[in-house]
Amino acid sequence: MAYYFTEFPKTNYSLKKNKNFELLTNVTLRYKLRDTIKNKSAIYYDYIVQDSDRPDIIAEKYYDDSRLDWIIFLVNDIVDPYYDWPLNEQAFKDYMKSIYGSTSAAHQTVHTYRKIINQQKVISSGIIIPKRTVNVDLNTYNSLVATERESISGYDYYFEENEKKRKIKILDKSFVPSIVREVELIFSGLD
Repeated sequence: MAYYFTEFPKTNYSLKKNKNFELLTNVTLRYKLRDTIKNKSAIYYDYIVQDSDRPDIIAEKYYDDSRLDWIIFLVNDIVDPYYDWPLNEQAFKDYMKSIYGSTSAAHQTVHTYRKIINQQKVISSGIIIPKRTVNVDLNTYNSLVATERESISGYDYYFEENEKKRKIKILDKSFVPSIVREVELIFSGLD
């Protein structure tokens, strides 16, 4: 990720607010892919992040350059690589312990109450209709019959959220040089 910032402009900034200025990289700037590029599904590949994956490993595998991990962040709108990237199994358990004190407490604590709109089902053509739910308050939850409601533990809630982060897009390698040139050009004009 450090290589991403090499093209960013520098700015004078007083860290201690004492009028002693230092030349620092302006990391507050952001580059965004044009929506016309972002919405063309033919230039992306779907990828499921595994526990052993890191952005630099994926960049090396797909782009032959681990320093291009920032393209993976850019394509997937990942602003914070620590919280927007899926946690591996051990990091997830540690996160549960930091919130609930233990993983068993995370399993026992209700995070969300849901009303079940419809259960998952497979229709005759083989199409899967996914389960749909809506979050409700405790009073509404208690007014529903058991087959129309579910409670989600803290562990399960955060596990679902973490799993959603696993599906990312990988930009086709042939588009990488033009993105790199464009970012360099934009940031070089800001000096």
